Amino acid sequence: MSFMPSSPIVNVVIQARASSTRLPGKVLRPLGERSVLGWVVRAARQARGVDSVVVATSDAPDDDAVVEEALRQGARVVRGPLDDVLARFLVACERYPADAVMRLTADCPLHDPALLTQVVALWRARPEVDYVSTTLVRTLPRGFDAELVRVPVLEEQARRPEGPHREHVTYGVKNSPDTYRCQGVVVSPAADDLRVTLDTEEDWELLDAVVRELTARHGDGPFTWREVVALLRSRPDLVALNAHVEQKKVVG
Repeated sequence: MSFMPSSPIVNVVIQARASSTRLPGKVLRPLGERSVLGWVVRAARQARGVDSVVVATSDAPDDDAVVEEALRQGARVVRGPLDDVLARFLVACERYPADAVMRLTADCPLHDPALLTQVVALWRARPEVDYVSTTLVRTLPRGFDAELVRVPVLEEQARRPEGPHREHVTYGVKNSPDTYRCQGVVVSPAADDLRVTLDTEEDWELLDAVVRELTARHGDGPFTWREVVALLRSRPDLVALNAHVEQKKVVG
């Protein structure tokens, strides 16, 4: 795929599957007025500088429902191997060519379109950068994770048939700063002690409460990351709901 700095195309690719090991079917759960996946698709579609939004799910039968929901929410869809997420991303890049893709996961429903816009804008200003993310130095709550990577870099990673990058896609990029040019988004004051991703029932209790409270204050959303942080700083009882949850470790 050619790299065209004069008119680069940026697509969002959202990885989604129904067969989560810790909370099966989580991306299809209703949260407020839409599904968890619907929240992610809406935020991606509202981000400026994005050309297409693609949901990359598996070819397993239980992901037929993910396909239906993604299409209902206005996203494009590709399917690929259940256990090789990077392969799914490459299918998305082949079907919907782009110069860079922004990777989102379907279990982070509170994405802020303005934050996604910032990630895209940073790369469009410097398209020679290989990787831009909100997690290179984590200062935002877990659940606002967005990673933009040049497609030729993903294709280069795909030449390695085994490793954590097959599941975690960008692992070999962000952990190789001597090889790849990386740039991060940081905020102040830091709020990386907070967790608004969906992996357990405790996470669900917090997200449901946050959406109910912020919808009452601001309408249907999407909400800004600052609104989410402000609410949680004022409600330690909500933070306590999932404060003990540990993120699954990446085995390198």
